[in-house]
Amino acid sequence: MVREKDLRRRVSSQAARRFFSLSIIGDVIAELNRVTWPTREETTRLSIMVITVAVIVGVFLGIIDLGFSSVFNFILGNN
Repeated sequence: MVREKDLRRRVSSQAARRFFSLSIIGDVIAELNRVTWPTREETTRLSIMVITVAVIVGVFLGIIDLGFSSVFNFILGNN
């Protein structure tokens, strides 16, 4: 008797998962159709901006790192 209840519960949960996953796919497709996608020019311009900022921050942090290592080498006497 207990086995039958567990089996029914397992079967119903599997069916619910299958229905749930299919409804999510439909919702995702509907939501993607409502998205305002950027143009190719916007994507290119923003990508260049992100890469430029990343390079600037990297150079800045590299200079700060060199400065700190020079200061610590001077303090520790590891010239």
